[in-house]
Amino acid sequence: MIRTPLNTGWTASPAVGFFESFAGGAPTPREVHLPHDLLRHEERTPAGTSHTAYYPSATVQYIKRLPVSEEQRDLRHVLEFDGVYRDAMVFVNGELAGQCPNGYTRFHVPIDAYLRYGRTNEIKVVSRTHEDSRWYAGVGIHREVNLLTGPLVHIDVDGVRVSTPDIDDRRAVVSVATTVHNASPSTRTVVVEARLTGPDGQRVTVDRSPVTVLPGDKEVLRQRLLVREPALWDVDSPHLYGAEVTLLDGDDRDGEDVLDRDHAAFGIRRLQIDPESGLRINGRTVKLRGACVHHDNGLLGSAAIRRAEERRVEILKAAGFNAIRSAHNPLSSAMLDACDRLGMLVMDETFDMWTSSKTSDDYSLRFAEWWERDVDALVRKDFNHPSVVFYSIGNEVSETGTGIGARWGRRIAERIRSLDPTRFITNAVNPVLAVAEELARQHAESLDAADDGSPTALADNDPNAALGNMDEAMKQLLVSDQAADMLAESFAVLDVAGLNYAEARYTLDAERFPHRVIVGTETFPARIAENWSLITRLDHVIGEFTWTGWDYLGEAGLGRVNYEPEVRSSGAPYPWLTAWCGDVDITGRRRPVSYYRERVFGLSDQPYIAVLRPDRHGKPKSASEWAWSDTVSSWSWDAEKGAPTTVEVYSVAPEVELLVNGRSYGRRPAGADHRYLATFEVAWEPGEIVAIDYDGDTERARAALRTAGDDVTVRARADRTELTADDGDLAYIEITLEDAEGTVATQRRAEVVVEVSGAGVLEGFGSANPATTDRFDGDRVSTFDGHALAIVRPSGPGAITVTVTTADCGTATVPLRAESSAGR
Repeated sequence: MIRTPLNTGWTASPAVGFFESFAGGAPTPREVHLPHDLLRHEERTPAGTSHTAYYPSATVQYIKRLPVSEEQRDLRHVLEFDGVYRDAMVFVNGELAGQCPNGYTRFHVPIDAYLRYGRTNEIKVVSRTHEDSRWYAGVGIHREVNLLTGPLVHIDVDGVRVSTPDIDDRRAVVSVATTVHNASPSTRTVVVEARLTGPDGQRVTVDRSPVTVLPGDKEVLRQRLLVREPALWDVDSPHLYGAEVTLLDGDDRDGEDVLDRDHAAFGIRRLQIDPESGLRINGRTVKLRGACVHHDNGLLGSAAIRRAEERRVEILKAAGFNAIRSAHNPLSSAMLDACDRLGMLVMDETFDMWTSSKTSDDYSLRFAEWWERDVDALVRKDFNHPSVVFYSIGNEVSETGTGIGARWGRRIAERIRSLDPTRFITNAVNPVLAVAEELARQHAESLDAADDGSPTALADNDPNAALGNMDEAMKQLLVSDQAADMLAESFAVLDVAGLNYAEARYTLDAERFPHRVIVGTETFPARIAENWSLITRLDHVIGEFTWTGWDYLGEAGLGRVNYEPEVRSSGAPYPWLTAWCGDVDITGRRRPVSYYRERVFGLSDQPYIAVLRPDRHGKPKSASEWAWSDTVSSWSWDAEKGAPTTVEVYSVAPEVELLVNGRSYGRRPAGADHRYLATFEVAWEPGEIVAIDYDGDTERARAALRTAGDDVTVRARADRTELTADDGDLAYIEITLEDAEGTVATQRRAEVVVEVSGAGVLEGFGSANPATTDRFDGDRVSTFDGHALAIVRPSGPGAITVTVTTADCGTATVPLRAESSAGR
């Protein structure tokens, strides 16, 4: 079917009931472009909760007017929603046409029965959020919408499936399975033409085959096409082919009467996995340098705008990651497309819970009725994406420690295998959380939760808080034979055993379960050096996914370093906003832990300097296991000369020397034997700090930081100045406070005002400050560590001017231009 974007011309507003609308309670709607998150525009208050970033609950409605001509009466019309959070109800001209309770599932709504031809039709989508998530979920149509249209005899929705069952160095067999739907009243014979194009866009091969379809039936036609000298897809060379499938009228002698057309991008690649060679792609072993990612886009809220999704993948790959795990829901189609193009492996996750709830109104209430439809939708969405290597059937699901829970896992896994046998299936299991409740029931008489922090206490607490405070009893439980026995059936369901925070089991399971392949589905960031040493040494462990690769809204303060005299927990008080545990902050800037990880991975041989804020030196502190040190790569501070300061140097070299204005603070050991970390205590003074890598007496590399001068001005730089004037493009304007030499004045704080004129709008504006009252939908914010970010969205073709103004640091201007897609 022909896919037409349906992302413009919508209005959005809080939803009101029938009687409220008569009482004058209907709010004024705002014009919006999809994808969109209406919750981002609501006020955060201390009355909220840390897990939802102190945003309120909301019920919202989106409305679009859709003209349908009388000539379209003989066409089929289907609305495709890539994701609506949550409990979406779709109405056409006031009648319920479809629904989907899962906020991340792609779903389709046939609307022919409700259309009024020759008139303008009303499409209304109602959705809600009600503290039903463990993180910021947003609310509304946060992913793309398309209108699918086709004739009575057409290629079915998601009706082109491409696989590569037979590959060697010389050729590949490409299987194209096309589902033809005959909604006409008579039997039809049609011709299916499958045309393959190569990564260069040139035709590779073509095949035509007839298929006869009875009225109301669907038939699947499979065509096997030979591709010689295939360009294989992998993370380093993400070659993409295209399958153009055309449906031709079989009664047309020339075979040129086109009925319908569809297209699928795909990659040719071979997947293998075993405990001796690990994960192999095209015969080469690949260790997963993985990042868990939540679905939100920071300043944009949960809106999955295509350029925002692409930019995240670009930055994560540049930071050294080669895989992402969606946490804890299916990825958007836009991000999957980006992973295909850029060469990023994907573990796409189905659910955060099954039948046992994690919050009072979460998806467990809908799971039993809807899980099959959700799984089917996930596989249909993912099937043609070469980046998808794993399906994860859950995250820290407590049922996995029981036989009935294992049965649920088997049902999900086998459903996926029946739809797609080409990928591997895993489950992100936290052994402690999975077995603690059951063990508590078994041993209730001998456990005193109030005194010893036993599994009973763990089962009653927030999982993140419990893990952050894991005591010796929990560690013993983690490595116990009893835990292994209780999880054996659930792991037997899988192709790969996913373990959350359980690297202590890597070696144990190699001995006890010699055929088991393991992946660290969640790991603590501070343990990357030890974990990576295990991963590279153990063949059966194929990699890990850190929590998290990208900072996210909600679970506020999960990774903070706390200097306040309060009881440590997983939630921070208002105005905390983000989890503050990502390698990359919500504006896309890499934090020190990202550069540390890069050296552990062996991707950089240069030293990196990170400095603890001098005003916090020596203060008592506490931190969860998701925290990194409270450091910034800067030597610009508002501090007294001589103030004691802690400096961290991340280095692969055996030794590191540190100089402050030429004065040496000696050498410290670094490299793999010392966790790639050398720590120095120095006296702060303005000037220059230099780290020098040594191997014996030989200098290998050096890095330096300098204090910013007093001549600080605001600078603004766009990631791209030429944009496409459609609903999926964005320009990211990085705003910094710099001196004349380009050194960022991290000690300076300035209020920045942004104005956008011309063919664009200010779509988002903010900083990475994890605890702020600044709004993302306003035109002014305060810089954080000398930085802010503005996001501009084209509103049509033409020139765009972005003006950045401060009270004390001057003004900067950035010119942009948006061209129509037809003119590019």
